[in-house]
Amino acid sequence: MDDLLSEFLTETSESLEVIDSELLRFEAEPNDQGILNNIFRLVHTIKGTGGFLGLPRLEAVAHAGETLLGRFRDGTVEVTPPAVTLVLESIDQIKALLGHLEDTTVEPEGDDSELIGRLERAADGELEGAAKAEPKKAAEPAPAPATTEASDKKPRPDNLADDVRWDEDLGRELRPGEVSLAELEAAFASVEVEDFSNPPDVDEEEVVAEATAEANPAEKTAPAPVKDAEAVEQEIRSEGPRANQTLRVNVDVLENLMNMVSELVLTRNQLLQMVRAMDDSEFKTPLQRLSNVTGELQDAVMKTRMQPIGNAWKKIPRIVRDTSNDLGKKIKLVMEGDQTELDRQVLELIRDPLTHMIRNSCDHGIEVPADRLAVNKPEQGTIVLRAYHEGGHIHIELRDDGAGLKTA
Repeated sequence: MDDLLSEFLTETSESLEVIDSELLRFEAEPNDQGILNNIFRLVHTIKGTGGFLGLPRLEAVAHAGETLLGRFRDGTVEVTPPAVTLVLESIDQIKALLGHLEDTTVEPEGDDSELIGRLERAADGELEGAAKAEPKKAAEPAPAPATTEASDKKPRPDNLADDVRWDEDLGRELRPGEVSLAELEAAFASVEVEDFSNPPDVDEEEVVAEATAEANPAEKTAPAPVKDAEAVEQEIRSEGPRANQTLRVNVDVLENLMNMVSELVLTRNQLLQMVRAMDDSEFKTPLQRLSNVTGELQDAVMKTRMQPIGNAWKKIPRIVRDTSNDLGKKIKLVMEGDQTELDRQVLELIRDPLTHMIRNSCDHGIEVPADRLAVNKPEQGTIVLRAYHEGGHIHIELRDDGAGLKTA
């Protein structure tokens, strides 16, 4: 698998996890344009990059989902549970396509016309429970049926100065040096794509820089003067912390590093045991220093394996939503302490049992609304998932306010 496709798979998987959780937030807060704009931007990026890499199925599904999201954004289609469910279906299909790409580096055979057709009908207000919204003003004409992306765009306000650059896709002014989505897509489209299975040796940063310059010719000026080392160092110091302070590292590298540190700790312990048997040795002081450094190194490596427990909880809100809809129940999920850190191996071990417990709570713990109302409970049940530190241990607590299992 080439590096470009590998990077796309990694970044798109991360984006899809964000989209999943953001869609559930948006369903609960349909008037929050900030959440919707974030979802739309991520889906738009997946669509554009999929087209650039020559992935027609993924691009088509993402485009259909983006169109429906655009109808949400311009207010021509109401945000309803069936409509959100349909968008989630498109996200699930993109995940399936990514899984096949990761295994084989090519898209699977087939098409997604049935799903795309349902997305398009929903965008036209033909999905049950996703009817077209009423116009806000009686004097305003109803929006025209959208067959292109034009209706997803936000027109330039009349009161903007002529020298202000406006991006209709993002619906806002462009910051100095920023490239619009349309310009960036045009730059990508101008790049001749031949065979990504055996890409030539190129500098990816140089390619992106050239694409940005082509998309924004106004900034294509004479080359900047070369700065000496002292000037560059002074500039770095004046800029303060860098925006991107993270680095992706393969898990196998961390595992190998942990194994080597474990061997180092064992060797240190053996040396310390030997020195303790000596009444007076010149090695005691340097070995004590070695012991301290080894301990600090072990702690640092252990921290690289720690992850917020919320990483194992990301799929739970979606599980609760889908299960409650299938069972005709109303369930509220509350998650507390999601920043509590655990070793990544422990996270992997508890992920499936925790999911099973959540399903049991939805299936057998929380009652249907009629049964809850009959015993003077609110019709909406509550599941609380909590993680916390206590006594040097990490506790994970799951409780609900349902009737529970019948034991007799």
